[in-house]
Amino acid sequence: MYKKILLDNGIPVVIETSKDTQSVCIGIWVKVGARHEPADKNGISHFFEHMVFKGTKKRTAREIAVEIDSIGGELNAFTSREGTTFYVKVLDEYIEKALDLLTDMFLNSTFPEDDIEKEKGIIMEEIKMVEDTPDDYIHDIFCRNVWGKRGLGQTILGKEAVIKTFTRNDLTNHIKKYYSKKDIVIACAGNLREKKVIDSLNQGIGRLKRHSDAKPEVPVKFTGGLHAVRKDLQETHICLGLKGLPQGSEERYTMHLLNTILGAGVSSRLFQEIREKRGLAYSIYSFNAAYYDTGLWAVYAGTDNRHAKEVINLITGEMRNLPSTITSDELRRAKDQLKGNLILVLESTNNKMTNIARQEIYYGEYFPPQKIIKAVEAVTLEEIKSLAERLTNDSPFAATIYGPAKEGSLKHLEL
Repeated sequence: MYKKILLDNGIPVVIETSKDTQSVCIGIWVKVGARHEPADKNGISHFFEHMVFKGTKKRTAREIAVEIDSIGGELNAFTSREGTTFYVKVLDEYIEKALDLLTDMFLNSTFPEDDIEKEKGIIMEEIKMVEDTPDDYIHDIFCRNVWGKRGLGQTILGKEAVIKTFTRNDLTNHIKKYYSKKDIVIACAGNLREKKVIDSLNQGIGRLKRHSDAKPEVPVKFTGGLHAVRKDLQETHICLGLKGLPQGSEERYTMHLLNTILGAGVSSRLFQEIREKRGLAYSIYSFNAAYYDTGLWAVYAGTDNRHAKEVINLITGEMRNLPSTITSDELRRAKDQLKGNLILVLESTNNKMTNIARQEIYYGEYFPPQKIIKAVEAVTLEEIKSLAERLTNDSPFAATIYGPAKEGSLKHLEL
């Protein structure tokens, strides 16, 4: 059962109660991420996410760790390009302890100076780990090439040179600027008592009065073309794609179906053609990255340098051919795949919590699974072909190549 309740200060709490589970997941979602950071503070949202685990006015970092482990719970956080999330998952009998711990960290972290310096080193190691993982790192390079050096083109982790400059004042200023009651959504899912949760939240986060500055708006412009970054690797890593749809688009279900047909799953066109039929890649998939005001429909592939040009031409050819070649059988399979994925994903309280939070953030309303399934079923073959044609015609392809390939060796690509 779903319900939305406003705390005393107006912060929305979205709740999906489920009596057939023994767990509860609660998340505090803040609508600020990497795209909102000034260039000289890029990475501060992610840095703050790390620092809330380093102690509060009444708990040390070790006490936080011991407390969550002693109840067998999960306490974590993550940062994206458009948000920062802090969450806890526990057995329903420990919900009060979990709420106290989560809100204490969120509201009362002290950011010890010694830990700030240690955490800089930890995050720099995290950056190195990503840079040593080319199938991960290429996505950051691709976003920078597509969206530019500011806004959506900025990395979530930031750069080492910038992170070295962070101070305690930077963290507190970040909170004052962007962590206000209008920027927060709380999501709860699982076997919980609604009144107890709301009463507990009102005693803490419901007393927050802080107002925030307006987030900086960096104009979004999709840039196509080829970018090659040389690196001595065994494989050439490829990201290429087109401008997609924003998160709130009325065609979002059509977009999901189109992406499913292209490269989401082992029966998809790209997986079957490039991996199974031709043996040119081990990993290949398409993805749909949707944001408030824009989107990205793209493909990742890793292949031998000798086959890079062939793989790129096969991908772009497949995407261009979609409008005229999608069949009713493919659409039927894609609908069944999406519906199955949705039901399976929403069996966990973590995913239920994430689902209702994102719906509140991006749409301001709740869409039950039955309504989503109905909307997926309503997509017609003509609609999906029309969207495919529009996307492949409205913007140029953008391609980023990371590995031993030279830009000059990739002439005559069909971009």
